[in-house]
Amino acid sequence: ETFSFYQLVRYADRNEPFTDGLNMVDGKIVGSYGGGLCQLSNLLFWMFLHTPLTVIERHGHAVESFPSTTEDLPCGTDATINEGWLDLKVKNDTDTTFQIIISFDDEFMYGHILSDSEQKYEYEIFNKSIAYYKDNGKVMQKASVDCNRLNKTTQETDHIWLYNNVCEIGYTLPDNIEIAEKGE
Repeated sequence: ETFSFYQLVRYADRNEPFTDGLNMVDGKIVGSYGGGLCQLSNLLFWMFLHTPLTVIERHGHAVESFPSTTEDLPCGTDATINEGWLDLKVKNDTDTTFQIIISFDDEFMYGHILSDSEQKYEYEIFNKSIAYYKDNGKVMQKASVDCNRLNKTTQETDHIWLYNNVCEIGYTLPDNIEIAEKGE
């Protein structure tokens, strides 16, 4: 079975319209229709990275418009969506049934993934490396997103390289961050 984020939310604004959210348009941060959807897709993607589910479609934001407010969240673990163009999809290639639970209060969004059997692994997602470089006058970030997968029975850990995430940095980096020229 394949889970498609956009298949589930495509008519979500039928009874109650979405609010405006922040988007980069022509190099400027503006409010535009659909606020909150990327927060939800980001949460889902983060949860999927901690399961044996196979991510078959994920798109990072092209521009990181402002620094992360969560210092312990690895760079490049976001998942943007855009109706008809960009989706977040995962496939269940296991014999396990999974259930996604999302809840909200006035301040926070909470997510859980439940399964019908005990899971064999624990997952630690991290950046093995992060580099900054200039490309055509833009500051780019390249983050290696990696996983340590711990077998809970044997206590053996496998290191798995997941992907490289590349995005433009749309804010001023601290002075202590080294920015290489492209090709260095």
